[in-house]
Order: sequence, then C-alpha cells, then structure tokens
Amino acid sequence: MAEPRVTQQHCVLAVPDIRATADWWVEIMGMEIWMEPDGWIFLRMDSFSLMIGECPDAIPPRDLGDHQYFAYVVLDDVNAYHAQITAHGLDVAAPQDKPWGMREMHVQTPDGHRIMFGQNL
Repeated sequence: MAEPRVTQQHCVLAVPDIRATADWWVEIMGMEIWMEPDGWIFLRMDSFSLMIGECPDAIPPRDLGDHQYFAYVVLDDVNAYHAQITAHGLDVAAPQDKPWGMREMHVQTPDGHRIMFGQNL
C-alpha cells in the first residue's frame, strides 16, 4: 500500500467581520472568492487557498500578544507581488534577503493576522 500524501493545504482564519476581511483579501491582496458556504468565505490565488469564518466574538489576533503568523506562501516573484499590493495602498516593508535562502516580506491583515511571503533565492 502506498503511503498517504498531502494533495492540498488550506489556511483557516476566524475573523470578526467576514465581508470586510474578504474584501481586503480581494481588493488589496489579489485573491478571488471561489465559494461562500453559510458563515464562510473561501478565497484563492493560484495554489494558495484561505478559508475565513465569521467569529465576531473571537479575540482579535492583534490582542493575543503572540506572533500571530498563520502561513508562509512561496511566490515566484516576491518583488512583483510587493509592488502589486503596495500599488493597492498596503503599507508593507520591501522584501529582504534572509540567510536561510529566501527573500521575504511579512504582511499584517486588518484583523491582526500575519502572513509571510517568500521567494527562493
């Protein structure tokens, strides 16, 4: 019998205002909505997918006092993506080369979640 293998991965976030969060991911980050089951909005960009669920009573990530990182997305051109999202008004530091062989930038969502975007050097 063959060993099981991962065929996809999805990130899941609890957010207080699902529509405002989805709009940010679409308008600023360039994702598209591909499904809206009750209480959820599923977004995708190429092979990265994000499932956001409306949880108005959840503690906002920015108030947790921790790193709040939830994903690391590898792109083929992190500089081009940086230019794209900053052109849509996002204030984020330019990507930097790291000693572990990646060029990276981090983004913080309006809800306080953080995500890393990187490119293999």
